[in-house]
Amino acid sequence: MPYQPVIDSLLQQYIPALNSYNELFAAGNTIRPDWQIFFNSLRQLGYKELQNRNIDIQRLLKENGVAYNIYNDPSGQNRPWELDPVPQLITSGEWETISAGLIQRAELFNLLLEDIYGPQLLIKKGILPQELIYLHPGFIRPCVNIKLPLQRYLPLYAADMARGSDGRLWVISDRTQAPSGSGYALENRFAMSSVLPELFSNLNIKRLSPYFDALQQTLTNMAPNFPGDPRIVILTPGPENETYFEHSYLAAYLGLTLVQGNDLMVKDNKVWLKTIEGLEKIDVILRRLDDSYCDPLELKSDSLLGVPGLVQAIRKGNVAIANPLGSSIVENAGLVPFLPALAKHFFGNELIMPSIATWWCGQPKEMNYVIANLKTLVVRKIFRNNAGTHSAIDGASLSTKKAEELVKEIKAHPHLYAGQEKINFSSTPSWLNGKIQAGRSLFRSFLVNHNNTYMAMPGGLTRTTTGKNNFIISNQLGGISKDTWVVSANAEEEKPINLVLNTETLKQEVYKRSLPSHTAENLYWVGRYTERVINNARLQRTVMQRILQSKKSFVNYSMTTENILLQTVTKCTYTFPGFMEEDDEVARIKMFEKPWMELTDILYNEKRMGSLSHNLSLLKNSVYSVRNFWSVDTWRVLRQMEEEWTVAKKSLNSDHFRMINTIDSLNTSMFAFLGMNRESVRREQGWNILDLGRKLEQSLFIITLLKSVFQQKQPVQVEHDLMESVMNASQSLITYRYTYRDHLQLPLALELLMLDTNYPKSLAYLVKKIKRYVSLLPNEGKEMPLSKKQRNMEEADSLLKLADLAKLTRCDLHSNEYTSLNNFLDKLYNLLADTSMQISKTYFKHSQVQKQLFTANLI
Repeated sequence: MPYQPVIDSLLQQYIPALNSYNELFAAGNTIRPDWQIFFNSLRQLGYKELQNRNIDIQRLLKENGVAYNIYNDPSGQNRPWELDPVPQLITSGEWETISAGLIQRAELFNLLLEDIYGPQLLIKKGILPQELIYLHPGFIRPCVNIKLPLQRYLPLYAADMARGSDGRLWVISDRTQAPSGSGYALENRFAMSSVLPELFSNLNIKRLSPYFDALQQTLTNMAPNFPGDPRIVILTPGPENETYFEHSYLAAYLGLTLVQGNDLMVKDNKVWLKTIEGLEKIDVILRRLDDSYCDPLELKSDSLLGVPGLVQAIRKGNVAIANPLGSSIVENAGLVPFLPALAKHFFGNELIMPSIATWWCGQPKEMNYVIANLKTLVVRKIFRNNAGTHSAIDGASLSTKKAEELVKEIKAHPHLYAGQEKINFSSTPSWLNGKIQAGRSLFRSFLVNHNNTYMAMPGGLTRTTTGKNNFIISNQLGGISKDTWVVSANAEEEKPINLVLNTETLKQEVYKRSLPSHTAENLYWVGRYTERVINNARLQRTVMQRILQSKKSFVNYSMTTENILLQTVTKCTYTFPGFMEEDDEVARIKMFEKPWMELTDILYNEKRMGSLSHNLSLLKNSVYSVRNFWSVDTWRVLRQMEEEWTVAKKSLNSDHFRMINTIDSLNTSMFAFLGMNRESVRREQGWNILDLGRKLEQSLFIITLLKSVFQQKQPVQVEHDLMESVMNASQSLITYRYTYRDHLQLPLALELLMLDTNYPKSLAYLVKKIKRYVSLLPNEGKEMPLSKKQRNMEEADSLLKLADLAKLTRCDLHSNEYTSLNNFLDKLYNLLADTSMQISKTYFKHSQVQKQLFTANLI
């Protein structure tokens, strides 16, 4: 063979499938030129190094939080994204044909949508069957005759392509509703260029960033009345969506605001974003939500994801949306047989990129053909019923009973089904199971309307599978992604790994927008859950250490100290009844004698409210809901912490010292998370809200801790041990010794934890911080007197300033209780708790939800 022996050794396991096109070898078993250059670079890395780099790629993707969620799969949430280190190569000459063909198809679908939602001449002239349009759920009747900005009905378009056995690329399916995958393609390129930069050195690979430059400009130009600084948002179904990572990734990369349906409202026929400063008008929506879910008033009446009144705002021309509602109609597989005629009708010529052979069952002859050849075809429903369901069925995979059921369904509703020819996906080199093997690939490319035509992303998202008889490739079915390289003929023109958006513009002012209320709420709770995890972990560790020590040394009063601390754990974590069990005295005493079962449960039981695992889960959900807010390094820390805790939780280690070590490791990760944010987050609304949540949680914890431990006066040794435990739980023992250089005394301990304005963990310091953050929150009205929350904080600040330490540490002679201290702490707690409630009511409310007056089933 003409290629080098070392390359030959790399390809020993590469056995292309029979009757499929070979991407790697040309006639005569010669490696195609671009692949020859690629494998020369790969040869220099060596087999072992490629293995190591592949591990690095998977680690990088995992640490960066790149995920693809799987519906109806318990293990599918945040499923790690898989990337093949061997890319898909497309020559520059072939790319020109692909690009021209895709642009032609995009133009065709744009004209088709314009007719369907306009004059409908294609139906009137008999070019399209009316049932193919009117009986399809993607046809949105309320959108008929709505005028759209730029006269473009299809700003974004994507197509799935596969190469047949003759080497020709065929379009398998068209994506016109909310094309997904461009963000994953960008992340794939980032990972490849970061971990395997050597492979780019000898091939001139076209950049991806021009596509995203064009996307930014297109969204800006879509704004009604062309405002100078339009408010553009990405509308996402939420963190549970399969491609939520991509939504947040694109929001961060493009500098857009990520919102959910309840962040938006329609008022005066305009769309508004609810922010902590009030309502802000929205000009453009890039939606990642199926069109039927976008407006419960006029579309799907039971949708909880959309914005009531959105269709009316679009109808009035007050907001632009990409892609427009109703664009899913042209994803209809039943339209495919009519596309050649439509191309001749509109353009007078053939399709450059043809679709795979398709038979629509709405025609009797075609239906009989599909039924007769069911085993040799892929049967597609012309629409998807629910998210996460598959519209394609490989006829050969059906049992006799299932095939009979499908035939009955086709005969009952023929217009809903189409049969497609199976294509032998081309064989392409893939790194599978530690060696280069032949995989089967499907390629998706993306287009954006730009300068009155379309621009195709020079590359895209390739997915591969090893299944020899698998005629359906998707991420839902476990496909592995590839970076797609379009090889440029001009070395000077293209640079391989530059991912930065176009910055060749005049210097602009810093982009400042008010924080959406939903984002603010999640950031606030990120702060609170962060401190809740840290404080509870410290307390549980302190109590565990105390129990272990008391078992070794038989000290008087140790049982009293231990019991008070165990009850404190229950009170501070709110894991009632816990060690506060009152109904069964025998069970309570037994629990105190053997506390480790309860301590283990409130550490690892994620289903138990207040447990450390439960709070970690809540923190994770809040962080994930605003994932575009975090830096890559921050996300890496979070993912590592999550993995370590998952391992610890699964082991349920009964070794008490290892449990303590697990808590120590968790706290280290939590402080790394906080440190990353301190270093990288701008001191603006987002940081203020997050830190406000932290300071409130810290204050409430200190108050609850002091109230629980110092309820009654205890013997001297017990009180000393309790003070030591409180100081350890709050990480204040070293500070106490440095400050007072004396043995532990209650007045001094309370002075440090409550009244020292120079100590960051004291209530006086925390309250001053909270007071400042509250004052920085947007005013509820101009020239108003102090709001309720501001009055609360003024009172709390004054309460601490006027505190009489001697009175607070005085014990009631009759009850032996610290009555003054507990009354003081109760009042302070109520002021802070009410402040938190006022903040939530004022800034995090999602009120003004519009209700429909009737429901309608239009289809």
